Amino acid sequence: MPPQTQTNKEHDTLARAERLQSAITLLEARKSQLESEGEVAPSGCYVARYQARGQRQTYWYYKLQAKTPIFPKASDRRACSRYKHLGPAGSAAHVDGVVQVVRRVQIDELTKAIDFLKQSWSDLYPETKNNKNQHKSKNQG
Repeated sequence: MPPQTQTNKEHDTLARAERLQSAITLLEARKSQLESEGEVAPSGCYVARYQARGQRQTYWYYKLQAKTPIFPKASDRRACSRYKHLGPAGSAAHVDGVVQVVRRVQIDELTKAIDFLKQSWSDLYPETKNNKNQHKSKNQG
């Protein structure tokens, strides 16, 4: 196989850049679609199942749970809780909470993929990256 000429290399680089840009555009469109479909759970939240005991029975309930207090408390709207109670299995709030968490996970994964593809795109043009690094070194020195 003959060695690639400069023109062939440039054409190959351009084709790969266009392929990456198409993928980025596709993923960004999907992310926007998810965001427009409805409410999205805050980052780091998940649906947890917990047991409540009544006088005669034990009941299973669900809550949206966060790592830090972000949900307004029902008793004091100025204070926050790590939990947002959703109710029993199959309730509208329970199902909505699960869907919100799924949207969040999908959006987070799409964001990671978009960032990764953007980094990959910048790897196609190492001379641009080197010029930026050299410029930073000159400014720091």
